Amino acid sequence: MAKDFAKAFYNSEAWRQCRDAYFVFRHGLCERCGRPGKIVHHKIYLTPENINDPDVSLNWDYLELLCQDCHNREHSEKKSPTRNDVMFDEFGNLIKR
Repeated sequence: MAKDFAKAFYNSEAWRQCRDAYFVFRHGLCERCGRPGKIVHHKIYLTPENINDPDVSLNWDYLELLCQDCHNREHSEKKSPTRNDVMFDEFGNLIKR
């Protein structure tokens, strides 16, 4: 689900044309695993500051076609797997900070 600041962009004709052309260019295959792709992902995450800059938001150098699994993995790896008050030590044990 798009964030509120991005909804107009993702509904724009410019994005739809860019996304569709990139999908065809990549032959509809996920660039990470080779399975059928579904999502044109922005490698540089869009923010309120850069979403209106076509050099970022519509630039094919910053796009990647991903399947649902690879897209989910991309976003879940960006989140911390632990709470802020714990961490892993050098042996992989969960310890308090």
